Amino acid sequence: MDAMNGGNGRVPVEVLDSGFPQPIEVPRPPAPRRRPLWPALGLFVLTVLSTLIVGSEFARSYAENRAPFDGDQDTFGMALETLQSPRLLLLGIPFSFTLLAILGTHELGHYFACRLYGIDASLPYFLPAPNFFGTFGAFIRIRSPITTRRALFDVGLSGPVVGFLVAVPAMAYAIATSKIVPGAQVGADIVFGNPLLMRALIAVFHPRVDPSWLLLHPVGRAAWMGLFATGLNLLPAWQLDGGHIVYSLASRYHRRISLALAAVLIVLGRFTWAGWYGWGGMLFVLSLWFRHPPLLNRWEPLGPSRRFWAMIALVILILCLTPFPVTMPQP
Repeated sequence: MDAMNGGNGRVPVEVLDSGFPQPIEVPRPPAPRRRPLWPALGLFVLTVLSTLIVGSEFARSYAENRAPFDGDQDTFGMALETLQSPRLLLLGIPFSFTLLAILGTHELGHYFACRLYGIDASLPYFLPAPNFFGTFGAFIRIRSPITTRRALFDVGLSGPVVGFLVAVPAMAYAIATSKIVPGAQVGADIVFGNPLLMRALIAVFHPRVDPSWLLLHPVGRAAWMGLFATGLNLLPAWQLDGGHIVYSLASRYHRRISLALAAVLIVLGRFTWAGWYGWGGMLFVLSLWFRHPPLLNRWEPLGPSRRFWAMIALVILILCLTPFPVTMPQP
């Protein structure tokens, strides 16, 4: 996910849009100034620690043939126990490093696309969190305007594609090496849904096996989070990666599409996962009050190859998201 700087001094695009749909020369931004690395490095270290703690529980539950977070442990006590024992902390390495690799390559995809177009962008900031995955994800800050449709499209697409390319083999390995345990989800406080890509891989590696019997390897837990984050970022709304892609393709309809998607998510929350209420409400407010920053060159066409990649992004979105990401079984 990337954070674009809308800026307080708006460019008077109305002056540029004078009825002559012709490309304009846009000066390259000045070279970015050096900024301290310690905030990004400090957040990364904290995220490594938080994901190691969660990964330790995923590893122990996998070894004990039970669902993670099955309700028998106190979460705070589990974290304290893990921190006091380096051996337990090391158990979280497969989960932690896989998840950070997926999130990191996603953000580095954005970063290097920005570098390619001379756009000032920060290194990735990782966000530690006390949740089931130990993180809220990662983001980069884009500090200078994105001036052309091609640049906006490439910056928006690059992150999800490279993150997806790392998540797929990780998920394939995890499913191929996972255990078949009848009743594996019994007693779990939370059950993670299977997106379309997971269902396809389960059918390949474990045909005729009930997906609910699959006890997923810790690497697969990380890949699940990576796929979910990729799908969320590809939602065609606001300034998510999918929103950038839509704006580069059809800026005139970007706001309408964003508000329509937010409404769909809110309705979806009524019938599937309550978390869609939060995502739909947040995207509705952001799309309503904070418009996408305009491009200086809005007339530059996108060729057939980028439109083809837009379809690839849609396929990735469909493969990564499910209407039922998580369910809370009734006691």
